[in-house]
Parts: sequence; structure tokens; C-alpha cells
Amino acid sequence: MTFFRHAVSCIIIVLCALFFVPLHLVAAEGDDYIAIRKEGSGKIALVLSKPDAQGKRESEWAQNLDTVIRDGLDYTKIFTMISPPLNVKDFSDRKNVTINFGALNSVGGEIYAGGTVSKKSGNVNLDVEVYETASAKPLLKKTYTGKDDQLRAIGHAFCEDLVELLTGKKSMFGSRIVFVSNKTGYKEIYECDFDGHGVEQLTNSHSISLTPTLSPDGRYLAYTDFTSGRPALYIKNLAEKKTSAASKSGVSIAPCWRNNNEVATTLSFEGNQQIYLIKPDGSVARRVTISKAIDVSPSFSPDGSKMAFVSSRNGAPQIFIQNLQSGEVKRLTFNGKYNTQPSWSPAGDKIVYSTMEGKGEINLFIINPDGSDLRQLTRKSGENEHPSWSPDGGMIVFSSSRQGKKKLFVMNSTGDNQRRLLQGEGEEMQPSWSLFRK
Repeated sequence: MTFFRHAVSCIIIVLCALFFVPLHLVAAEGDDYIAIRKEGSGKIALVLSKPDAQGKRESEWAQNLDTVIRDGLDYTKIFTMISPPLNVKDFSDRKNVTINFGALNSVGGEIYAGGTVSKKSGNVNLDVEVYETASAKPLLKKTYTGKDDQLRAIGHAFCEDLVELLTGKKSMFGSRIVFVSNKTGYKEIYECDFDGHGVEQLTNSHSISLTPTLSPDGRYLAYTDFTSGRPALYIKNLAEKKTSAASKSGVSIAPCWRNNNEVATTLSFEGNQQIYLIKPDGSVARRVTISKAIDVSPSFSPDGSKMAFVSSRNGAPQIFIQNLQSGEVKRLTFNGKYNTQPSWSPAGDKIVYSTMEGKGEINLFIINPDGSDLRQLTRKSGENEHPSWSPDGGMIVFSSSRQGKKKLFVMNSTGDNQRRLLQGEGEEMQPSWSLFRK
């Protein structure tokens, strides 16, 4: 199959908002502590106590928060959760409850986290303390406050702080995933929380909406839409509920944000399909690629100085990297005859992409930007496409046909723990994990 046929077939396949409710979290922080775990050192043995509470309503909040926190930390796959020993706390002096660090060490705990839930000024207060058990050293003391209908956000705010404290990395908590689903009979754009909760529909075009991507600040949604009869770029201001369209004729496909003020997309108004930078109002900022080939699927390094993209300039589609300042272009992929859909990691050290292989398989591979350390992530599991990184770089979301219909899956960046994200109807495809976190 030629790359031109591939581009056309993509369009044929294509043919066949996000409203942020701010959570006010009041934090009373203690000292700052450095991360105690280094990357690659294994899972962290965490002893997590259910928050203490007095009163029926407070006890219900504590139970719900315990569930949210445990589910959230388990989702990260970086913790070994250890049940607290019965004598983890000494309540003999109610005014001075002490922690039994000897008991914690005896069950293999490295980190202990516990706290209390109370009601203050009509709000839910979650007071949390985190300790390193071997030294009894306090690592975090903080209060999280919100309304009683914001327990999930309160619990995840603590999870976010704990993960960043112990790993030194930004977490995925509070982030969103946008994707395409045909469950209504049309291909519309939806979003969900990082763990598949809170699914919301963002478009209602009763047509075909595809390839969604959120700006880094979460303000704009860029996507391809066929309402006009051709694939055109639309940019939606989610707060103001206003939508702009790219002001050029021809096709426009596969957008990707470079920063909050520029989104790259492929346009054909000057002839063959090339990559341009577009402003949020839909106007063209500048042309990026200059070739006689078809150039699509842009993805940027974290600082926006380089762009990975797919091109037919050497025949079959391969992934290239362009320096946006000098214009220099280097080929990245040489293994495989059909490599597409690059996605640059938030740390800038990896690029994940899809490869069409024999017998109808499409698999995901990961590679360093200099072309070294090529590794395969999926095997013998149907069509695995459109990979996208979590904000912390620890996970990847993608679509897969391994269970028949295309569904969204997530996995660790190493390829481990591959599991389905949603349990909804219809097909799910083209996910994009937002760097923005509520």
C-alpha cells in the first residue's frame, strides 16, 4: 500500500467542552521533603490507614475517601499496598495519638499514610500525615478541603501529592483523556478522567468528529470535523463555548498542540499535504514542512523546539524529526516498513509510535529520539493504534481491537499492565491524554 493510498484510506475511515469545575483546595503544608525513591527501584511498600472520623456523616466521607485513594494509588501500579497492623496507632492518650513504627516495619512498610476526616465551615477536611517508617521521619502534613460532592477530587489531590513526593515526578491525577466514540451512531468526541471515570460528550455534530487534542492549559480543543463535507480543523474554546475553523480550503487532519498558542495540522490548500502551525482563531501562523511528499501526524518535544512527524519522502511512511529553528530533518525509524502516529513523551526522552505488521497486526513501539533503544510494547493483540502519554510519562493510552471492537486501553510505559480503560458501548478510538490537570 502506498503512503498516498494510506492517507486517502485514513480519510475514508474517518468518514465510515470540556467544562472545568474548579475545586478549591485549602492546603496547610509542613516542610518540603525530597523524593525518597529513585526511578526503577521497584514498587513502594505503602501502609495506608483508613482516615479516622467521628460522626456518621464524617465516617461516610472517610469510607468514600479511603476507597477513592486506594483505587487511585492502585491504578498507578507503583505501590504495594500493605494492610495496617491492628496496633498501628496508640489511642491511650486521645490528645496525643502516637504511631507504632515498630509494627509498621514488622509488616514491611516503607511509607505510612493516615489521617482524619472532619467537617469545618460546611466543608470536608481531610488532614493527612505521611511518614517514612524506618526513620519515623515526617514527609508530608497537609489539609485538603472541598465540598461533600468533591470527595473524588479531594482524594486524588492527596494521591497527586503523594506520588510526586515519592517519585519526584508529576502525576496523572486530575488529567483528562479525550477520545472518539461512535456509541450514538455518529463519531463524536468525549472526555474522561485519567482512570476512565466521568465520561462526558464534548461534540454533538451528528457527523464525524475525529483526532481530538487539548491544549496544554486545557483551554482549547482542536479536532477534525466533517460537518462541512470535508475534513476541516476546528478549535473550540471550552470556557467560552466558541468554535473557530481553519480558514483554508482543502483538507485538514490530525492536529497536535505545540503550545497554548499554536496547534499543528496537515493542510492541503497549497497542493500536497504539508504541516502548518495554526493559531487558536483558526488563522495560519506559518508553514512547517516543505517537501513534495505527504507530511502528517505532528508531535512536539516538550519544549516545542523539535517535531516528530510521518512522511512519505522516502517511499513508505516513516517517522522523521525536524528542528523547527534550523529546519533540519532527520529520519528516526528504519525498522518496519510502515511507521505512523508518533507521540513524544513529556520528559522528551522517548517517542512511542505504531507499526503496521504482517497478518493485519498493528503494534506499538518505543524509541529514543536519537533512534536508539527500540522496544516493542504490544504483541499478537490485533490493531493497537494512536498511543498517547500520561502527563507523568508513566503510562500510555491507546486503542486496540484485541477484544473485537476498538476500545481504549492503558499500559505502563514499559508495556506492562495492559488493561481496558472504559466499559462503554460502541467503539472507542484516537485517544489523547491531556497535559492539563484540574
